Amino acid sequence: MTATANSTGIASPPGAATRSAARELARAGAAPVICSIVLVAVLATWVIIGGAGSLTRIRIRVTQAAVPMLSFTDHASAARSAPVYLTLHNLSGNGDVLVSASSPDAAWVELTSGRAGGSGRAVAGLPVPARATVSLSPFGEDLVLVDPGPLVAGQQVQLVLRFRHAGVVTVEATVTPPGTP
Repeated sequence: MTATANSTGIASPPGAATRSAARELARAGAAPVICSIVLVAVLATWVIIGGAGSLTRIRIRVTQAAVPMLSFTDHASAARSAPVYLTLHNLSGNGDVLVSASSPDAAWVELTSGRAGGSGRAVAGLPVPARATVSLSPFGEDLVLVDPGPLVAGQQVQLVLRFRHAGVVTVEATVTPPGTP
C-alpha cells in the first residue's frame, strides 16, 4: 500500500480519493432522486382524490346526422325551424349529458323533449347513458334548428354539440329531401 499526497503535501490514506468521489457522486444524485419521489407522491395523491378527472375517457360518436328539408319549394323550405336527426353512441362506461348545441347555419339550436305529436318543450340537457345509443328525432328528444338559412338537399349543416363530460363534438349533418330522415 502506498500513501498519496494531497495538494498540501500531507499524505492521505489509500482509497481516500475514491471514497470522497463516491460521496460527492451520491450527494449530487440525491437531490434529483428525492425530487422525483416527491413528484410521484404528489401526482399519485392528485389522481387518488379525483383531481385528475375520470380515468375512463368519455367518448361520444355521432352517426346518422340529417336535417330533412320541409318542402321542395323555396317558400315552404324557409321555415322557422327544422328538426335534426342524430344518433349518439356513448362508448364509455360513464353517462353524459348533451348540454347545448349550436350551428353557424341557424340563429340557434334548441334541445327539446316530448315532441311526439306536438311541439316539444325546451330542456336544459339530454342524457346519454353509459354504453348506450340515443336517437334524437322529432318524435321524442331532439335538436331543432331555429331560423335556419335556406336548406338545400345534399347541403352540409355543421352542428357543434357540447357534452358535460365529453366536451365539444362537431358533426356535419346532411340536408335530405322531404320525407326522408
